Amino acid sequence: MRIVNLNPGSDVGASSWFVEIDGHRLLMDAGTHPKREGRESLPLYSAIKKEEIDAIAISHCHHDHVGSLPVAMRHFPKAHVLMPELSYFIIERVLHNSVNVMTRQRAELGIKEYPLFTHDELDEIAPQFQGFQYNREVEWAAHHKTRSGFVSPTLEFYDAGHALGSAGIMVRSQKQTLFYTGDVSFRDQTILKGARFEDVKADVLIMETTRGNRGVPANFTREAEIERLAQALDRVQKRKGCVMIPVFALGRTQEILALLALLIRAGRLKHQPIYIGGLGRVFTEIYDLEAHRAHRQHSNLRLTEALNLQVLEHGQADKMKLSGGRIFVVTAGMMSENTAAHSLAMRMVGDERQAIFFVGYADPETPGGRLKAAKPGETFMFSGSAGELTRRCEVEDFDLTAHANREELLDFVGQVGPHTVLLGHGEDSARAWFASQIQARHPKIKVIQPSPGQYVEIGAR
Repeated sequence: MRIVNLNPGSDVGASSWFVEIDGHRLLMDAGTHPKREGRESLPLYSAIKKEEIDAIAISHCHHDHVGSLPVAMRHFPKAHVLMPELSYFIIERVLHNSVNVMTRQRAELGIKEYPLFTHDELDEIAPQFQGFQYNREVEWAAHHKTRSGFVSPTLEFYDAGHALGSAGIMVRSQKQTLFYTGDVSFRDQTILKGARFEDVKADVLIMETTRGNRGVPANFTREAEIERLAQALDRVQKRKGCVMIPVFALGRTQEILALLALLIRAGRLKHQPIYIGGLGRVFTEIYDLEAHRAHRQHSNLRLTEALNLQVLEHGQADKMKLSGGRIFVVTAGMMSENTAAHSLAMRMVGDERQAIFFVGYADPETPGGRLKAAKPGETFMFSGSAGELTRRCEVEDFDLTAHANREELLDFVGQVGPHTVLLGHGEDSARAWFASQIQARHPKIKVIQPSPGQYVEIGAR
């Protein structure tokens, strides 16, 4: 087995892995790096340019896992594309929106390489996408190889509980097995139930490490965190301030909207307009429409019916009055420039009545991450366009993550029983924690942290 980490950085970055197993070649994920622009954001496809890729398997539809799929298909035109069934219903909307964003960034920021692909190109390649139900074993190797006497390896998608359509990927060959976690949540969220990885066993494990540098406080419970959020919302509304919750359009938006709907149902929050982004609205409708297919809680809760959702028009966040207890659940989760979240934050940060509540990861080098780290009264650099701001608004961080805690992933390693673990999709400190803990608990397991573009040879057990 040969494996290459194609992430261009040593951080969370752009998720993409090349795997060669029994003479067949698979690309798992094709993301873009959230902190880089243009071609610098792409995985290191040049490192495998001489390889003939048989198939591309997508774990889920967040941009750091799927954002460069059309570029990958341009590099490897013979590869067919496989993904979980629920991702199949989402992926075209995600990628068409990327074209719109890149086109706008070309005009506003002068990034001449954008867009990296076009709407027409997407329409041409979409018929090559195939969606598969969870726990269905499918062959993925090139047809001419199987006809030549090779036994085709298979892959199987396992529900990862991270976002609608997320999956871990099991790859099986005659001699070896590999499991790729993708992004995983072992615990139930408000809508989605936790991952169904209970029977996973594999020789080789490729594992995300997002929260490896963050331990779980003693006596922490998700229920207590939700209660803390409910009390914070009440506190801000009593002083007539507004609340902004920056989120990703797919997954975080729907989980937070479900929380708000349940609080309204319980009488903890008044029925009022909830302001969201257009793409968040699209994915919310898909969550509603596909409720019967998803492994979820509150299967009869239809967010578009339970809530008075108001889509923010372009530029509206710059003008609307910030009073009366308005609630905004808007993209982008890290408050990148030229988004509604960035525009609202610029107006809210200096006003002590307002509140910004984080409910997920925000990279320290993004506007959201810098705001998160700022102390009350501190002047800090928010972004290139906004410059320095002084934080006077309330800022809270609620641990409602869609990623597994590090202790859960460490236990998972023991369950899988691999002879080799490859660590990725995390900061240096996060991967270092996992490496030391796995070696201490399982000294016979080989732990590898492949650098960008590095080929790793792995023999059978």
